[in-house]
Amino acid sequence: MNYEQCLSYLEKIQNLGIKFGLDNVSTVLSSFDNPHQKYASVLVAGTNGKGSVCAMLAQILAFHNFRVGLFTSPHLVRVEERIQIGNKLIPTPSFCRWLTILRKRIEQLIASKKLLSPPTYFELLTCLAFLFFNEQKVDMAVLEVGMGGRFDATNVVEPSLSVITTISGEHKEFLGETLSQIAFEKAGIVKRSIPVVCGVEKKEALETIKKRAEELQAPFHAVFAGKRSFITHKTERGYSFVYRTDEENYSFTPSLQGKHQGKNAAVAIAASEQLSKAWKKLEKKKIVSGVEKTIWEGRLEIVSRNPLVILDGAHNEEGVRALKKYFEDFPSSPLILVFAIMRDKEIAKIAGILFPLANKIILTRFPYFRAALPEEIKKQAQSFQDRIVLEPDINKAIDKALRSAGSQGCMLAAGSLYLVGEFKKREM
Repeated sequence: MNYEQCLSYLEKIQNLGIKFGLDNVSTVLSSFDNPHQKYASVLVAGTNGKGSVCAMLAQILAFHNFRVGLFTSPHLVRVEERIQIGNKLIPTPSFCRWLTILRKRIEQLIASKKLLSPPTYFELLTCLAFLFFNEQKVDMAVLEVGMGGRFDATNVVEPSLSVITTISGEHKEFLGETLSQIAFEKAGIVKRSIPVVCGVEKKEALETIKKRAEELQAPFHAVFAGKRSFITHKTERGYSFVYRTDEENYSFTPSLQGKHQGKNAAVAIAASEQLSKAWKKLEKKKIVSGVEKTIWEGRLEIVSRNPLVILDGAHNEEGVRALKKYFEDFPSSPLILVFAIMRDKEIAKIAGILFPLANKIILTRFPYFRAALPEEIKKQAQSFQDRIVLEPDINKAIDKALRSAGSQGCMLAAGSLYLVGEFKKREM
């Protein structure tokens, strides 16, 4: 298949929706002699921060001259962004070649009744990543777990380390109503005797994960508990941090903005310490350099200073609270907000947190079937009617926001990484 045919095939697969279970992925990978078992890996699950932690870990390992595969989701502009080695996307010819091979193999497995249904979009890309990483002989694959954990496609690996970042009440229709139920699903990546690094701070969720680790005799390391301490210092244009583990003091200023990124960096540091014991020796100086040099687009990303233009993929309560905290500490006025979101998110709650920050709110929609219409968002933000403008055309919405911000104001695009991706396409 050429690139256009690959995208068309993936679009058809995406319409199959979400399906939990490891059978499909295991069957497909088994037919390729289990490529995911040929190199070391780290699994990173959680509600928020897992992509940032994955990016930091990959950068830390790259600074140690390891060949590192990075698998994340979603992508912003190109699907190849999900599969990287050494900060370079999978080459398009390699992507098309492996997708063509996978398509043929899946058809054969279905015909022979070894596969009862075709893999989902996420399962297919997970298999592709594993095959490419094996072909490229990576030393380590850093894998961002999808929505859950227990039945996530990435969970077929036997990792050197399992990491869980944060737990909050998202995807309740799939993962459970309570934090404990959600934490149990995320804790599905905990494997017998494999160390666990946990950045979760909410007691109910933390205890659930800790209990699961104890059941599996997996060494458990809580990032923000015990003798460990985390200190924040506000600077003129951001934050610096000191994280004290049982063994070391780490002082760092992440390139990624926001107090929450300091906590993500602490998780990556704690993970690095455990990898240094369970896998290969890592150096403190290179660990710090890794968290300070990581680039991860769409997370409080400043793309312009005049006017100030900030992009952030915050799409749930925990994410927008972190975003709100940043703008409270570093106010920008007037703030013009471009907002678009999936219709299955807690729109009223998110609007109640984020919208008070803005002088003007431009509601729009990105081209995705689950995207909320501007009118749907407006209905759930009744108390902000006097600030709201509806502009369903996303490019016109961005243009209006930039004009309103002028040279001295600030434009913030938030609500979904899909919105961030649409902004990125304008820059290409």
